[in-house]
Amino acid sequence: MFPFRDHNPSCRAPYVTYALIAMNCIIFFWYRGDLNNVRVMLDIYGQWALIPSRLGQGQGFETLITSAFLHGGFWHLAGNMLFLNIYGDNLEDEMGHGKFLGFYLLCALAAGLVQMVSDPNSSVPVVGASGAVAGVMGGYLLLYPKAKIDVLFIFVIFLKIFSLPAWVILGFWFSLQLFNGVLVPSDTAGVAYWAHIGGFVAGLLLCWPLFQRRGGTKFWCNTDGHPPHPEAEYRLSSSRIPKIKRGPS
Repeated sequence: MFPFRDHNPSCRAPYVTYALIAMNCIIFFWYRGDLNNVRVMLDIYGQWALIPSRLGQGQGFETLITSAFLHGGFWHLAGNMLFLNIYGDNLEDEMGHGKFLGFYLLCALAAGLVQMVSDPNSSVPVVGASGAVAGVMGGYLLLYPKAKIDVLFIFVIFLKIFSLPAWVILGFWFSLQLFNGVLVPSDTAGVAYWAHIGGFVAGLLLCWPLFQRRGGTKFWCNTDGHPPHPEAEYRLSSSRIPKIKRGPS
């Protein structure tokens, strides 16, 4: 079960989101052929991945950013870019291109720092855009808690598309990261849960001033938590139940 699109169209082209996706893809496919070459990958990760123990020694602070453009495999890349594509365009629309880029990089920075603090002696390389993307998800949740997200449910040969509000999808995702971050030892997790947590919280905090400028809770009241513009409609509907428009009570 995974989300694959929202019903929240942006009003202008998200050039920075597209550029980030393109950059991540270009970098990955540049070294993809060497993924099974241990010597080459040790060299790449040793130079550009985030290694908490090295940061603890005061070295490699640039990897807080560079590690966010490396991925350990195709599906690792695909999942992160899918989520960035779903949620990134709307935040870029609200913030503007330059501010969104700064927001994204700050979330990557915060995610890396939290991961380092959670396991400062680890020498395992940490790679992936998921910490920065988690920040985008946190900001999206703050601004559009009731935006509809389409989820594809797959069970053996049964496929079903249904829509859920963003607060359900993103709230469940964050709870899962927090649960695993607390209970699963970092040296056996294989997933940087604390980077996800740190990025998500950073996204919420960094989006708070924008949320206040939009009116804070009044912004939610005016839109009932939905996007402040008509939602997108798709041919593949989540339900055949006819819609009934609300009228005055």
